[in-house]
Amino acid sequence: MSPKLSSKAMIARRARILDAARWCFLNFGFARSSLGDIAQRAGISRTLLYRSFKDKEDLFMQVFDDWMLSRLPLAMEVVRAPGTKRKRLFEVCRCVLLEPWSEMEAAPMSGEFLEICQGLSPEVAGQHRTRLLACLNEVLDDPEVALVFLLALEGLIEDQPRLEVLERRVRILVDRFTAEGA
Repeated sequence: MSPKLSSKAMIARRARILDAARWCFLNFGFARSSLGDIAQRAGISRTLLYRSFKDKEDLFMQVFDDWMLSRLPLAMEVVRAPGTKRKRLFEVCRCVLLEPWSEMEAAPMSGEFLEICQGLSPEVAGQHRTRLLACLNEVLDDPEVALVFLLALEGLIEDQPRLEVLERRVRILVDRFTAEGA
């Protein structure tokens, strides 16, 4: 019988698994990532992986949840921090879009990552979108303007641009939405 792990060790192992799974999904794609590949990359057995996640879809959704939803509390901190509307809006975009994009950009299968998330769990994707919209509304102070900003922000990644292009686009968008009289 193996010794019981401390909660700190269990959290660290879970983080290792989620990081390994994210790498596999971004580099091999969802269909070609096997639980064996993920377990090997995480340095654990497949059996242990199955004890932690019910299947590959569950693991994928937990990767998305960990990677994207975990950024939203930080984004809300940025929203409430001192600074201009422009600075706070850009920092929210950096936190929830530019930082994850920096990892996704280099991965060969990044194009399917968000698409698959929508298909597997519209609820989780919807939860992310709703919470992000709340952050944007805190900065822009108008629900309709926040929604238009979010729709425009989502459109910026349609052609899967390089990070520097995306950052330039985000700056333009933020400037337009925070300009005097906007």
